[in-house]
Amino acid sequence: MRMLDRILGPRIPDDADREQLEAYRRPTRSFAIAAMLLVISILLPYWQLELEAPQFPDGLTVQAYVNRLEGDVQELEGLNHYVGLPSFEDGAVLERSVSIAAILGLAGLIVAGLKIHSRWVVLFVAPALLLPAFFVADLQYWLWRYGHSLDPLAPFSGAVGEFTPPIFGPAEIAQFETMALPGLGLILAVAASALIVVGLVQHRRVYKPLVDGIGEAS
Repeated sequence: MRMLDRILGPRIPDDADREQLEAYRRPTRSFAIAAMLLVISILLPYWQLELEAPQFPDGLTVQAYVNRLEGDVQELEGLNHYVGLPSFEDGAVLERSVSIAAILGLAGLIVAGLKIHSRWVVLFVAPALLLPAFFVADLQYWLWRYGHSLDPLAPFSGAVGEFTPPIFGPAEIAQFETMALPGLGLILAVAASALIVVGLVQHRRVYKPLVDGIGEAS
């Protein structure tokens, strides 16, 4: 029980005035909004790729959600066949299968952290804080892997050659011009990370004096 008390941290003083209570509510609000943004981000694309080529004058667009692709997927799959790129279905299978449950779990940890008034709160909110960085790193890995897994028997694999498209910004691949952009889901995840950082600062500011006071009293 003593270990649990140390993790939960001190209680808000019963004699706290209105200004003090508002200060205690600030980290709670920051963490709660962060959790809500993470849940909403599941419904929105995390990444978008726009492609232009002579045979597609109107361009092609694909939106990458955490668990699926939408947009002109079939048209790009046809291009993949000629260039020698693997099918989209073969990429990030594990990530796509667990993404929704994982993000909901991260949001749940943040909500659980609302009851933690000690430095242990970092263990509850840090995984969500790192989500955008993990997504970007994982996406860059798969972009590299696709660009370096060309089928040598494909009709145009030799003309394209191995490549690593940038995760964001413009690029030229043979006769194709691409533009990669962050999706609204990723932007919300980044905003959630920023709120978590703000919440941690607010949390330390209001609860550390209480923890120090308990230490001095004991």
